[in-house]
Amino acid sequence: MTDDRGIQEINRDWLGKDRPTNVISFAMQEGEGAGVQADLLGDVVISAETAARDAAEAGVPFEHELYFLLLHGILHLLGYDHERGTAAEARRMEAREQELFALIREEYLQG
Repeated sequence: MTDDRGIQEINRDWLGKDRPTNVISFAMQEGEGAGVQADLLGDVVISAETAARDAAEAGVPFEHELYFLLLHGILHLLGYDHERGTAAEARRMEAREQELFALIREEYLQG
């Protein structure tokens, strides 16, 4: 968890995008050094500030937005990609995200 300034620095320094965002994932099983720690998927960084704004705009509880962003980041670590893949791959990720988030809401979240 970080703020907008922190995630903007990460986004700029590692992804070349000089702006804040809601979530960034860094996979440990891709690229140079892949497989060094086979049981570690990677890192997920969430901007609490952006998450709070997104939650308010969507009219959902902040906690729900945090869980959703964490799930989104984990799906990226598992190889799902809505940005660089095809439209079909984006739909596949969104469907999986909705399916899993429904389970999380049912089991762990109020409201």
